[in-house]
Amino acid sequence: MNRGLFIVFEGGEGSGKSTILEKIYNWLIEKEIDCIKTREPGGIKISEDIRSIILDPANTAMDGRTEALLYAAARRQHLIEKVIPALNNGKIVLCDRFIDSSLAYQGFARELGIKEIYEINKFAVGEYMPDLSIFFDLEPEEGLNRINKNKEREINRLDLETIEFHKKVRLGYEFLLENSEHKIVKIDASKSIKDVFEDVKNIIMLHIE
Repeated sequence: MNRGLFIVFEGGEGSGKSTILEKIYNWLIEKEIDCIKTREPGGIKISEDIRSIILDPANTAMDGRTEALLYAAARRQHLIEKVIPALNNGKIVLCDRFIDSSLAYQGFARELGIKEIYEINKFAVGEYMPDLSIFFDLEPEEGLNRINKNKEREINRLDLETIEFHKKVRLGYEFLLENSEHKIVKIDASKSIKDVFEDVKNIIMLHIE
């Protein structure tokens, strides 16, 4: 059996990546393509427990390096328990965030260093890098505005960061677009949900057909 396809959805807060991931998952299921959806940090119990610590708005005292290490720990457990078995069974894995998030948020925005955060995460993930990362590009102000309008979405610790922080996250993703060792495709996330879905669907079709 051939190894499956590891597709990651990346972007800043409120960029719509989670909404589109759900629509892509349903589309693949309709096409009878074997796939799973998951998220980071989370996806399995241990990683979800770590997620609750990382994103708790009460944990404002958390050091940047502590945050980076917790993300890497959650990533490792999630990979071992869920992602690798699915890929080994030939499934497409749709993942909401992966290593690029750590590089953009902790490496670039928190100024801990892209190289330093990459080394931490390389230890965690080994050879399992995304086959494709899709970066949902959106002005940070618009993303945060979307979050504020969405009454069903729980506000987490990262949502409470300054607008300057979120702008640096976007710059971090732009840096990765030019310097990443794996394939990253940028899409315009300011478009309608229908148009963004079509853009992402077309990108994924190039990789599965």
